[in-house]
Amino acid sequence: MFDRYREHLEAALADAVPALQWHPVNILLRYHLGWSDHDGVPSPTPASQGKALRPTLCMFACDALRGEPAHAAPAAAALELIHNFSLVHDDIQDQGLERRHQPTVWALWGTPRALVAGDAMQSLGDLAILHCDGAVASDTAVRVSQLLTQSYVEMIEGQCRDLQFEQRETIGTDEYLDMIALKTGALIRSSLVIGATVATHEADTIDGVARFGRAIGRLFQIRDDYLGIWGDEAITGKSTDSDIVQRKKSYPIVYAFQQADGANRNELLRLYSQETLDEGNVDRVLDILDDIGAAAQTDYLTEITAQEARAALSTLELPPWAADDAGQLIDFMAYRLF
Repeated sequence: MFDRYREHLEAALADAVPALQWHPVNILLRYHLGWSDHDGVPSPTPASQGKALRPTLCMFACDALRGEPAHAAPAAAALELIHNFSLVHDDIQDQGLERRHQPTVWALWGTPRALVAGDAMQSLGDLAILHCDGAVASDTAVRVSQLLTQSYVEMIEGQCRDLQFEQRETIGTDEYLDMIALKTGALIRSSLVIGATVATHEADTIDGVARFGRAIGRLFQIRDDYLGIWGDEAITGKSTDSDIVQRKKSYPIVYAFQQADGANRNELLRLYSQETLDEGNVDRVLDILDDIGAAAQTDYLTEITAQEARAALSTLELPPWAADDAGQLIDFMAYRLF
């Protein structure tokens, strides 16, 4: 699935991001996308960095519902740019020094320029979605633009909730799952819905795709939370202790606060009241997570969510190749290592 649509995506992204390498903001954008180094020198094999999950889902949904994937390519490029705008800003908020095996934009150029780069990425995403007009009917193009904007407003709301959670002593797992449905899930869900909207006007089909997308969004984030603590940083490209050092309330931590009692709970409260955690503190948090079985619980939630995704998929009338791809996608989401 990821290989099938890459050529369409790269062409659409090339159209969406101007090639003025002398422009200082453009250098930052192209660096973050993996197209050049920090001096603006083009990479030998320029390509979009990362999994390109959201644009792939968009073109897949269009293709699976017998639409033309090329017609969804501008929307796919817009989704990738909006996602990357959020990553640039996330790295600033989290003070993350590395992403995708290279220094982050703010770490190289500072916060003010990174903020501008993120804003520019968002604006380019808004412009890219307009390229749908001509490939699809004008009312469909307007609907696609509306879906994109609504989803990243939800994404921003989710990010605000996540930042608020960092200041709260404890939160419930239900609250956390509601937050990730916005922060991570909204853009993933809308990727599939936008692709479906380009291909069909059948409301029941689009609703079924949305249900599948909601499950996929949760599945992606829960697995991400697992990898953020127990993943292999040589594979993920991100330090596995950074989430704990920064006291992020990912699902395993939220579960720990909800389930821990006695000395473990008091120790968690003490540790997470500090500004940062050193290596010894991180090891203590890991010990507590191990005591209450947080890794096993996170795996359990991952499997339950994968079952929800499979149930939603079973309601869609897809050609065999597409149903097979979607099933493999669920497995990838549930068991991925990066």
